[in-house]
Amino acid sequence: MVFSATFLRKNTKVLGITALLIVLWVFMSVVVPESFLKGNNIENLLRRTAMYGVLGIGVAFVIISAGIDLSIGSVVCLTGCLLAMFLHVDYQPLDVQKVLAVRASQQAIVLPGEGSQFKIDDRVRYYGGRRAHTAVVTVTEVEQTTYRTQDGYQVTATVVQVDGQFSADDRYGSLAKVYEVVDFQRSNSDVELSRPSTVTIAGNHRMLAARDQVTLVHPESGIKQLTITDSQANETATRLILKDDLGAGFSKEWLAIPVARQQRMPVFWGFALVLVIGGALGLLHGLLITKLEMPPFVVTLCGLLIYRGISRWLVDDQVQGFGDEYIGSLSQLASGKLMLFSASDGSQGFGIPIPFFIFIGMAIAAGVFLKKTIWGRYMLALGRNEEAARYSGINTGRITIVAYVICTLLAALGGMLFALDSNSVSPSSFGNFFELYAIAAAVLGGCSLRGGEGGVLGVVMGTAVMQTLYNLIVLLKISDKLEFAIIGLVILLGVIADEVIRRMVAKRRAIRQAGEG
Repeated sequence: MVFSATFLRKNTKVLGITALLIVLWVFMSVVVPESFLKGNNIENLLRRTAMYGVLGIGVAFVIISAGIDLSIGSVVCLTGCLLAMFLHVDYQPLDVQKVLAVRASQQAIVLPGEGSQFKIDDRVRYYGGRRAHTAVVTVTEVEQTTYRTQDGYQVTATVVQVDGQFSADDRYGSLAKVYEVVDFQRSNSDVELSRPSTVTIAGNHRMLAARDQVTLVHPESGIKQLTITDSQANETATRLILKDDLGAGFSKEWLAIPVARQQRMPVFWGFALVLVIGGALGLLHGLLITKLEMPPFVVTLCGLLIYRGISRWLVDDQVQGFGDEYIGSLSQLASGKLMLFSASDGSQGFGIPIPFFIFIGMAIAAGVFLKKTIWGRYMLALGRNEEAARYSGINTGRITIVAYVICTLLAALGGMLFALDSNSVSPSSFGNFFELYAIAAAVLGGCSLRGGEGGVLGVVMGTAVMQTLYNLIVLLKISDKLEFAIIGLVILLGVIADEVIRRMVAKRRAIRQAGEG
């Protein structure tokens, strides 16, 4: 009985928010069962809860240590942009040179440097300039010359004469070598084991591998960009096994440009570098707060503005995307799911989103850290009374730094998950107000803004309530203009409840102490 009373007293907020979550789910199941109970809706609810929950767990450490972090949304934006930059994939022809200028009247293309990889009778294709000339032409002459740049400098160059006509002068494009098609084979899906399409092109292109591409160009019209699944090269030709069909209109008249896939950074190092940068931002916050004694509100508010500005500057305020490069692989971390069952009628079944497993793993690790380690107990003591914690021998500065590092690390992880889930990042809006969702979830889950109180389980429940409320707005077709009003109301109610409970506990403690006296 004593154990039950103690448990209820210590977990009043968690039990209360859990009860609210159950009420919301029952309400939605009764009012809009045809929408709320759909498998894809539950999956999306779990996915959103997981990704926002990662942010909520991070900010909970800061709030428990009597701090605040308003920069979470901007950290999410910055890390999402960085991941897109680090894992950017470009496709470049194997035999290609940048173009300094096109001289239309002379039927000539000016290339940088003394030598050229193009020889007389080579067939080439000019592309990528402002006027995008795409015709396939033949090299008729190659000679050395000098070229005056726009800045007035004289540089060594090579002029390649071609047999094609250009409508106007141009620059900034590229010149790629084109190869003949020696043989080809269309796919055959009529047999039990379908035969893939293949195309054999002249030249030894041993460096081509899976996920590289080949651009197929018709001399008069038509262009195809096809992905390679495998290649087999010998001294004179290379056979490319293709992912897609060549099509009925393909013939040996088409020409080929082998294209290599160039990924800026391996996935592991891209993830690792983003996490290191995220942790470094938390370290910076902690040092400014502990060493310069700056208010956490000011430090993180400045971070909110600075990181958003840096994000927009890094990518020139352009949307960054992953395209189709990681849909079947890396993107599964955010958009994939573990299927539990499929419907017998062929409709969509139900699966648990992969981010939910990541979220649960983070929650368990955070709970163990907070409740079962000396660092976690120090963090709670710091939040209750920093001066008392310092006098008791706790290195309060170090604990504060750890809290902010954990917060930005989890924000960086969340930023990568959000970026992979959306498959694109708009630096002007990505992550906007995410700090409000995270703080609201932490406050709802029992984290006192005064510090010293809170737990991971409460944050999990608080995040679930926040996302259920958002789901309620969507399914009940309430104006989305009220979304932030509801978030603000939730935070206000959480603070009011925290204050009321604190006063009630203080009053009961005073009465108990008076009775004992």
